[in-house]
Amino acid sequence: MIRLEEVTFDEKGLVPAIVQDATTKEVLTLAYMNGESLVKTVETRETWFWSRSRQELWHKGATSGNTQSVVGMRYDCDQDAVLVLVEPKGPACHKGETSCFHEVVLETKQPTSSSILARLEAVIASRAQEMPESSYTTYLFKEGVDKILKKVGEEASEVIIAAKNRDKSELTWEVADLLFHVMVLLNEQDVKLEEVLAVLEERHAK
Repeated sequence: MIRLEEVTFDEKGLVPAIVQDATTKEVLTLAYMNGESLVKTVETRETWFWSRSRQELWHKGATSGNTQSVVGMRYDCDQDAVLVLVEPKGPACHKGETSCFHEVVLETKQPTSSSILARLEAVIASRAQEMPESSYTTYLFKEGVDKILKKVGEEASEVIIAAKNRDKSELTWEVADLLFHVMVLLNEQDVKLEEVLAVLEERHAK
């Protein structure tokens, strides 16, 4: 738990707050907190900041509805910057973008395995909430758990067949299909990917 007396504020009584999506690990915004907004953030479990332009407190999402539920907070080794891990209820940027850092200067084209799984989990969660009509994921959720389980079983069988045939291209394709349907199942069962990864970490530690 962050304690106010342990945070080093600047000469204006502010500390930079880096807001990060707890699931995807994407940095959403950089804002500033004073003592009052930091306390409010801890107490309400939603982000509050200090507006340097308006010189007033502001509650993220108070007017737009795009609030941020705080799931964790940390400060850095010098205690002069705060990291806020959140579950966003909508875009972080006032321009409607997921992150304020949407202007690309340099970017690796090939995503890492962990980032693509996190992004996929976020998309599946979005489909489950919004249920767009043209989405295959929506179809799975509407059909229910029996349909999802059937697809997991079918894809697992396809993986076995591809492996028996020593077909590397087909195997990678079928494993991707299996991972997708397993992640849909995890969402339907209200299980976070990070919970599964935590089990793997625990097993690896042994």
